[in-house]
Amino acid sequence: MTTVRVPAGWPATEDQARAVQDELRARVVLDEPGPPPGTGRVTGVDVAYDDELDLVAAAAVVLDAATLDVVAESTAVGRVSFPYVPGLLAFRELPTVLAALDTLPCSPGLVVCDGYGLAHPRRFGLASHLGVLTGLPTIGVAKNPFTFAYDDPPAARGSGSPLLADTEEVGRALRTRDSVKPVFVSVGHRTTLDNACAHVLALTPTYRLPETTRRADTLCRRVLREATQAPGSGDTARSGARAPGGRV
Repeated sequence: MTTVRVPAGWPATEDQARAVQDELRARVVLDEPGPPPGTGRVTGVDVAYDDELDLVAAAAVVLDAATLDVVAESTAVGRVSFPYVPGLLAFRELPTVLAALDTLPCSPGLVVCDGYGLAHPRRFGLASHLGVLTGLPTIGVAKNPFTFAYDDPPAARGSGSPLLADTEEVGRALRTRDSVKPVFVSVGHRTTLDNACAHVLALTPTYRLPETTRRADTLCRRVLREATQAPGSGDTARSGARAPGGRV
């Protein structure tokens, strides 16, 4: 497990964070197809918080995309790096998520975030932000549609409907289990929406949520429990976490 300080120069105000989003949003790549589903590796990232101790734990779990077997995993724990503000969630999580990814022993391949990419009020959610900073192909898979509208997809697994901001399609409501509430898929970086949805279906052979998300969620919750029970859990050490736009 890596321990993480908030990087020097990390945005401290909403205006600073929005300026970073404006700077980095233009770097999102939308004209690459992304890796084929079921090939190579696919990695889930997720975080868990203890707000009373001001701690966040991140996990990165790498799966073989063909078998969904775990290939590698890593974790990091650090201070919460930004207050909770809707639309700026990435600034709370990214230093610790980046630290977890940095210590993986192998390339993560496609990264699946428990959250949003283009399906974001400023079209730059966590998945897009992470993709731009790392250069990795990323997608967002969320449990709810945030502020966007959609028609309920047909009941069959694999059915989908556009996730809309007015008339703009920012993602897709995707049914991963027959007659079960859809998940909400959006492009992060270096992939297409069709490819992102194909990955999500390949990652949901049994459950509504992708195996990447389920396993990363379990791991980060376990690590947070261990961190909060350890002596000196309020202390953190220096790390190599990166800040947006090369600002640290």
